[in-house]
Amino acid sequence: MAHKHRTALTLYARRRWSALIGTLAAAVCGLLIALTMGASPAAAEPPTPPSASEATTMLGGLSEKAEGSMDGYSREKFPHWIDQGDNCDTREAVLKRDGEGVETGSDCYPTKGTWKSPYDGGSWTKPSDVDIDHIVPLAESWRSGASDWSQDKRQELANNLKIAQLMAVTDNVNQEKGDKDPAKWMPSESGYHCTYARMWVWVKHTYGMTADSEEKAALKKALGTC
Repeated sequence: MAHKHRTALTLYARRRWSALIGTLAAAVCGLLIALTMGASPAAAEPPTPPSASEATTMLGGLSEKAEGSMDGYSREKFPHWIDQGDNCDTREAVLKRDGEGVETGSDCYPTKGTWKSPYDGGSWTKPSDVDIDHIVPLAESWRSGASDWSQDKRQELANNLKIAQLMAVTDNVNQEKGDKDPAKWMPSESGYHCTYARMWVWVKHTYGMTADSEEKAALKKALGTC
């Protein structure tokens, strides 16, 4: 009887092991299919900005200074949409990161997906309806100290995926924002003002940029809504 009992346990263990192997194989197969078809197996998220209290401390540490001149400014001095690997440039990498159900071709350009703009609540299914916003606009950066930077540092700012400097948003809303700072423009979604201010301060703090008095006041007010 003991022998039969051991045999039954062995058969049971083998069946459980076979079932586990089958489950793992199916999961791996599904992942490989998704990658082959250009689908994102799981949606990534933009970098989380510092908390309101941390951002408030960072804001206090920004040097207060009137905005500088636009003399010499050119977007070409901020090389952007550089290669980010996997055949993706920076714009395409952000579209993959910020969208839902994104599928791409071999060139990384999205062929399918949905993008929800946190600035205005808009939802879009065509990549052409979406812009990649520089939270701190390049021209604003120029006036806040970037005019004195090396081109390599300006390129880093223009393509930085490690901090909250890039965001997929409705194209005409991004165009409406232009190069305005928070004293002159804030997202129409008032519930997003806290996050927007935290991101803005994070970028300026990271790169040691300056902020004028009106800008600081607007950011302090937005952080007060958190």
